[in-house]
Amino acid sequence: MMMMEWKWLWFIRMAVLLLVLEGCRWCTTDACLEHERIALLHLKPFFNYGNPLKSWVDLKGSDCCKWERVKCNTITRRKLKSLYLSENAIGGNLENEGFGKLSSTLSNLEILDLSYNHLNDSILLSLSELSSLRSPNRFEGSSHPRGFQWLSRLTKLETLNLSGNSLKNSILFDMRNLSSLKTLRLSSNQLEGRLLHIQELNNLTNLNYLDLSGNRIESISNKDGGRKLELTHLKELNLNSNLFNNSVFASLNKLLNLKTLTISSQLKGPIDAKVISLSKCITSQQLSRKLPTFLYYQYDLRYVDLSHNNFSGTVPTWLLENNTKLEDLILKGNSFTGTLSFSSALISNVSSIDISENKIQGQIPTSICSTFPHLSRLFLSKNAFEGNIPLCLSGMKDLSILDLSNNQLYGKVPEELITKGSLTILRLSNNNFSGNVVPAILKANGLQNLYLDGNKFSGEVTNVDVSTFEFPNSLSNIDLSNNQLHGKLPRWIGNASFLLRLALSNNGFEGSIPMEFCNLNWLEFLDLSQNNLSGSIPSCFNPPNIKHVHLHGNRLRGPLSLAFYNSSSLVTLDLRGNNLTGSIPKWIDTLSSLSVLLLKDNHFHGKVPIQLCKLYSLSIIYLSQNMFSGPIPSCLGNLSLPMKEKESLATGFYLPFTEKDESTSIAMRKLERDIKPYYPDSYLEEVIEFTTKSGFYSYEGNILAYMTGIDLSCNNLTSHIPPELGNLSEIYSLNLSHNKLIGVIPSSFSKLHQIESLDLSYNNLSGEIPNQLVELNSLEVFSVAHNNSSYEGNPFLCGTILHKSCSKTDAPSTRSNSLDDEGEDSLLDTYVFCVSFLVSYVVVVLTIFVVLYINPYWRSVWFSFIGKCITTCRYSTMANFLVSHIFRQCD
Repeated sequence: MMMMEWKWLWFIRMAVLLLVLEGCRWCTTDACLEHERIALLHLKPFFNYGNPLKSWVDLKGSDCCKWERVKCNTITRRKLKSLYLSENAIGGNLENEGFGKLSSTLSNLEILDLSYNHLNDSILLSLSELSSLRSPNRFEGSSHPRGFQWLSRLTKLETLNLSGNSLKNSILFDMRNLSSLKTLRLSSNQLEGRLLHIQELNNLTNLNYLDLSGNRIESISNKDGGRKLELTHLKELNLNSNLFNNSVFASLNKLLNLKTLTISSQLKGPIDAKVISLSKCITSQQLSRKLPTFLYYQYDLRYVDLSHNNFSGTVPTWLLENNTKLEDLILKGNSFTGTLSFSSALISNVSSIDISENKIQGQIPTSICSTFPHLSRLFLSKNAFEGNIPLCLSGMKDLSILDLSNNQLYGKVPEELITKGSLTILRLSNNNFSGNVVPAILKANGLQNLYLDGNKFSGEVTNVDVSTFEFPNSLSNIDLSNNQLHGKLPRWIGNASFLLRLALSNNGFEGSIPMEFCNLNWLEFLDLSQNNLSGSIPSCFNPPNIKHVHLHGNRLRGPLSLAFYNSSSLVTLDLRGNNLTGSIPKWIDTLSSLSVLLLKDNHFHGKVPIQLCKLYSLSIIYLSQNMFSGPIPSCLGNLSLPMKEKESLATGFYLPFTEKDESTSIAMRKLERDIKPYYPDSYLEEVIEFTTKSGFYSYEGNILAYMTGIDLSCNNLTSHIPPELGNLSEIYSLNLSHNKLIGVIPSSFSKLHQIESLDLSYNNLSGEIPNQLVELNSLEVFSVAHNNSSYEGNPFLCGTILHKSCSKTDAPSTRSNSLDDEGEDSLLDTYVFCVSFLVSYVVVVLTIFVVLYINPYWRSVWFSFIGKCITTCRYSTMANFLVSHIFRQCD
């Protein structure tokens, strides 16, 4: 006994010495305090566990901040921040003689690890004085009645691990004041039965990880079941290895941000909930990708969402058979295989079935019509269904949404399906349907959104007598793109007064755009791209609500005249790849909402108008491959290029609950707001194509909101590069190549902090490349090749980056490049060079990408290499031809 007291006395003295030294104000710059090192060495003999602590050596100058179990402040190296004393069999009551005396000097300690020792909770009173403590760990043996009440003083506590103790249910009450807690582990304790104080955890508003595994918990709600977990930030919940058997899921429906739920696969028995929503959950069953076994015991479910869990096997249609009151079954985004079959028994309550995004094969069963007579919404997209559409679907009087897209279906679409009257959304995109569907479309009363894109529909779109014909006034979205339709655009479309979105791209339409299109006053989206349309754009075409216009890839000609004039709602104008002429009209600034202007590959000429600078919503300007001349407007540098949410086409609806039991309808409606799944009611997508980083990319969806760029390449622009362009701090891509620009590269380009691609090649630039460009950490592609067009390379570019003095200019080479003068040896040399060049090009590009990405200093070295190549490399005529065709982007 005397020996143990002597050891603890020395332990306490050494610990005191260590903490007193923390307050010292002298230290070395290369190692920890010498007194700290000595104090730690005196502590080492009193660790009871046989830990050798080999790094704790008694050598003068040894840096104790690098020792195991010790971490110091990385800036001042004076203050002890972390002390790890786990697994050392430290025991006894240290409240009076130990940490109780030390806590005042441990004011900066953030991490203290005392796990796997033999401490009782009397130490918690001392620890409660450590106001900066962020991550205390495990304590064993709970005996002090107020221990965890003292612990609640740690208002900065973020991580608390109390696993593997003998804690009772009352511990939850003591957790209620730890408002900063982010991680709480209570696994392998003695929590059991119904956790009556579970609602106390609702005060932990920052908690995102909770581990209650390895206990004997049966329910996690209070006695009357009214109070449940409402942790809005909770993302991970581990309930594995407990005794849950009836109400656990009903207690979890308030956890709106829960991403990971771990629960025993042995869970059995019916649950006290009518709703199960386990969308995008990672459960213990995911390893085997089998459905949770507790689902086999449910018989009163109304709503089941098991989407996006990668479950395998056949489609669990038994859920519908076992739960005769089930209304909505959502199984999308899994790995269900095999064929789809349903029981012949009548299941009258089902209104929604979603089995999309799986791997189901075979034909769509005709029994679906008789088994679910009141089916309202059916989603079977993105599977491998084949064959014809069951004709019986046309007779389902309640069917309002049918999505069979992205399968392998073929044959003709039943006309009755389009004209049946009850359908509001019909999506048959990306299948192999054929025939002429236009006559059916003209009778589609009641149908709102029709998506037939990506099929093999053919024939001419019949013209009708518009004086006697009334277009279905319900149709608002029509997508017939990517088919084999041909002929002239029908004039009757002008009678579609309620049409909001029309997509006819990638067909064989020809002729001019009918004047009747000017009558589409509600039109927001028009895509007639990739056809053979000719003539001019009607001057009257400026619908008051138009937002997105795509006419690229046709043979349209003439000036813009007054087309789109004063279209203040226009967001996207895509006229690429036509034969349009004239200049950009000065009224362009009336398009006050314009965000994307794409005029590439036309015959526009004149100056780039300064009126573009007044379009404060512009984020993408694509004027490449035209005949613009004159200087670049310096006012373009005033554009903010806002990275804001572009006007989206996406609208949608939420799958509603249709619970008919009045006693639960209020709760169900409230739950609907929390977990109801979202379905778009417009599948037309806004896609923008833009050249950047030496490649042609498509931008759509959310990524489009973050793309900003200006491409003025392949024109006849002259004069200097305006230094004001350096103010475009949000721009990602700037291409001024293949023009006649002169002067120096503006040093203001160093402010292009977001720039990823900067192409100034094929101009007449000279002078110094700004050294500050090496600080552009986002820059992936930078080209200044082929300036000073009288010579190969860049003889007039210089600077530190190129390792070439700007005080003198090397004489340009006068060596002839004629193949006729060099004979057969030159031809052989040329062939060898071409092969070597192609191989080297691939290797160099990959190497450049890695080097430039890793380190700005290496980018500087690369610029030096470019300079040497520019001033020393010579090419034969064939090699020069090859290089120009590899790098030239104006063809």
